Amino acid sequence: MSSDTLLEVKDLCVRFATAPKSLFGERPVLHAVRQVSFSLRPGRTLGLVGESGSGKTTTGMAAIRLVPAHSGAVMFDGTDLLKLDAEDMRRSRRHLQVIFQDPYSSLNPRERVGAIVREPLELMTPELPKSERELRVRELFNLVGLRQDQMALFPHQFSGGQRQRISIARALATNPRLVVCDEPVSALDVAIQAQILNLLRRLQDDYRLSYLFISHDLGVVQFICDDIAVMYLGQIVEFADRPTIFCRPRHPYTAALLAAAPSLARRKSAGYMRHGSVKGEPPSPLNIPAGCAFFSRCPRAQLKCQEERPQLMPDAESSVACHYPLD
Repeated sequence: MSSDTLLEVKDLCVRFATAPKSLFGERPVLHAVRQVSFSLRPGRTLGLVGESGSGKTTTGMAAIRLVPAHSGAVMFDGTDLLKLDAEDMRRSRRHLQVIFQDPYSSLNPRERVGAIVREPLELMTPELPKSERELRVRELFNLVGLRQDQMALFPHQFSGGQRQRISIARALATNPRLVVCDEPVSALDVAIQAQILNLLRRLQDDYRLSYLFISHDLGVVQFICDDIAVMYLGQIVEFADRPTIFCRPRHPYTAALLAAAPSLARRKSAGYMRHGSVKGEPPSPLNIPAGCAFFSRCPRAQLKCQEERPQLMPDAESSVACHYPLD
């Protein structure tokens, strides 16, 4: 782990035991995340993208221990979060915050929004005097573009975009260093999405925040992310910076995602359009294929792909898990 790395995930695995098919049968294991590794530097945004069920949200939640990991390591500022006891992890929470997808269901409908934003301060910084906590809440409301007189209102009295601003204020209350953004604009109108994304970028510039940004919208990812990890069936199949992913994708699955994105339709002259069509559904995470998980849908698949699982290997511009990557 280099000195300029804030978060480094190594061989992270997350598994869930499902309900047995019979009364005395074995419980099938769902492999949600399989040996995922990546790193994130301070002040940068790493995007996790992929289809629904690819494991991107589970990866983000497991990285900050909101979902239990089966194995691996999560190094945050030199400390393995997965090895911390409950008390040490509680102290680390102030540096690790999350913005959820639905801004309404993530806010307590029975509490006034001022109290909602104040709650992290009361839980994680109890040493602060009450007056300082109150001052901090007022600063946060100004920071995210809300009025101080709105602190006495309830969540249902705000629009969707305003509720997401409240969620952002709550996430920033303890001055975190890493914020996991789980589809933070997917429930909002397009015009409101742009406002929230601009707010996130401004806050990142002002406070040198690091974002782990989870999204299926490649237009949003292209706007806000510096580096991108493409996930398929619980694994990273390609990792590169933003220009490389959008201009020179190496994995056929990445090319398929780009070709299917409505917001990128104007770029039909790009090379990935030639490789963009895939059919069928991903295999079940309860029954992972022996070879490449993308074999059944890949237009470039060969016998080696069915028999041997490709590893994520770095090349000149990116890291790609494919036996026959695109030129």
